[in-house]
Amino acid sequence: MKGHLSLLLVVIPLLAAPVTAALTRARLAWAIAFAVTTACVILAGMQLWAVLNDGIISYELGGWAPPWGIEYRIDELNALVALIISGIAAVTLPYALLSAEQEIPEDKLPLFYSAFLLCFAGLLGITQTGDIFNVFVFLEISSLSSYALISLGQKRQALTSAYQYLIMGTLGATFFLIGVGLIYSVTGTLNMADLAQRLPELTHLKTVHTGFAFIMIGFALKLALFPLHLWLPNAYTYAPTVISVFLAATATKVALYVMLRVLFTVFPEGFVSTTPASELFILSGIAAILSASVYAIYQANVKRLLAYSSVAQIGYMALGIGLASAMGVTAAIIHLFNHALMKGALFMAIGAIIYRVGACRMENIQGLGRQMPWTFGAIVIGGMSLIGVPGTAGFVSKWYLVLAALEQEAWITVAVILLGSLLAVVYMGKIVEALYFRPVEETNVDVKEAPMLLLAPAWVLVIANIYFGLQTEPDRRGG
Repeated sequence: MKGHLSLLLVVIPLLAAPVTAALTRARLAWAIAFAVTTACVILAGMQLWAVLNDGIISYELGGWAPPWGIEYRIDELNALVALIISGIAAVTLPYALLSAEQEIPEDKLPLFYSAFLLCFAGLLGITQTGDIFNVFVFLEISSLSSYALISLGQKRQALTSAYQYLIMGTLGATFFLIGVGLIYSVTGTLNMADLAQRLPELTHLKTVHTGFAFIMIGFALKLALFPLHLWLPNAYTYAPTVISVFLAATATKVALYVMLRVLFTVFPEGFVSTTPASELFILSGIAAILSASVYAIYQANVKRLLAYSSVAQIGYMALGIGLASAMGVTAAIIHLFNHALMKGALFMAIGAIIYRVGACRMENIQGLGRQMPWTFGAIVIGGMSLIGVPGTAGFVSKWYLVLAALEQEAWITVAVILLGSLLAVVYMGKIVEALYFRPVEETNVDVKEAPMLLLAPAWVLVIANIYFGLQTEPDRRGG
C-alpha cells in the first residue's frame, strides 16, 4: 500500500475535480471536495510515517524504471510538505462552506471547488514527483487553477490581480522551463536523483550555471521573493478569503520546497558557494523583511497588510537558504511549516470579520474585538506567532535562524531578524488597536461573533501554533 500512496495523493483530487465541475448543487460539490482533502491528509500522514520508519519511497509510474520513466520519489522533506498542503486544505474546506457561499455566486461554487481541487492536486504533484519536468507540468496545473480562483473575488480588482499573477506566473514558468531545458541538454536526464549523480562532473560548464540561474529566477517569481513579489499583495487582497488562506499557507511553501530540492539535493554539495546565489538570497531576504514590513505598517486594508507580511516572512526563509548551513536550512524548513500555521490562522480570523461586516479596512473593524472575542483571540495569538513571541511556533523558527546567523557571525542578519520582529509588533499592533482600543462604529453595534464553522478551523491552526511553539524539536516535524 505504501508504494501507491504518492500516486493516490495526486490522482484522487485530479479525478474528483471534473466530477465537482459537473454538479449543480454547491453543497454536494463541497462535500466531495471535503471528502477528498480529508482522505488526502490521512494518506499524507501515512506516507510521512512510512518514510520516517522505512526510508525513501520510490514509485515507478507505468512500470518504467527511472531514469527512463517518471518516478515519484518521497523522502522526509517532501512527505512533510505534502502533509502540510493536505492538512491546510482539510482545515480550509470546512471554513469554505460559509465563507465561499458569501463571497462567490452560488452557480459558480461547483466550478470553484473543481478549481480548488485542481490547484490542490498540482501542489501535491510538485511535492511527489522525482522528475524535474513533471514539476513544470504540475506547476502549470496549480497556477492555471490559482488564476481562476483569484479572479472569483468580489471586486473588479480581482480580475486585474489574477491577470497580473498570470503574467508573472507565466514568466516564472518560462524561466523554469528554459533552465530545465539547458540542464537536460548537458545531462540527458530529467530524473532528479539521476541529475544529482551526473551534475558533479559538469558544474564547470556555463550551460549548467545558466540553467541553474533560470530555474532559481523562475521559482523566485513563484515564491514571491523580493523584488519579484509584485503579484502577491494584490492576489491575496482581492482573492476570495478562503483562497487567500489556502494560497498564503501552501503555494509559496511549495515554491520554497522546490528551491530547496534543487539547491541542496539536485545540484552537488558546495555548488551554491561557487555562484552568487547565497549572497543574493541574503540580500533579498534582508530587503524583503525591511521593506515589506514597512509597507505593511501603512496599509489600511488588513488583508493587504497580511499580504505584505507574507513577503516579509518569505524573506526569513530566504535568509535561511542564503546562510547555506544545516542550521540555516533547518530554520527555513521550520519557518515554512510555521508560517503556514500562523498566516492560515490570521487570514481565517480576518475572513470571519469580513463574513460579519463585509469589509476588512481599519475603519470598518473598529471596536469589534469586544463583540468578536474568539476572532480577536485568534488574531492576537496568530500575531504573536508572526512576531516570534516565545511559546509560539514563530519563535522557534526565528530562534534557529538567529543561531544559524550567529554561527557565521552574520551580525547584520541577526539585527535584521530582530528589527523585523519589532516591525511586526507595529503592524500587528495596528490591527489590535483598531479592534479593541477604538470605539465601535454605529453600523457595527449589533455585530455578533463569527459562526463556529469559521472559528473552529482558525482555532485549530491557533492551537497548532501554540503546540509547535512548545514542541521545539525540529526532527519531530521532519526538519
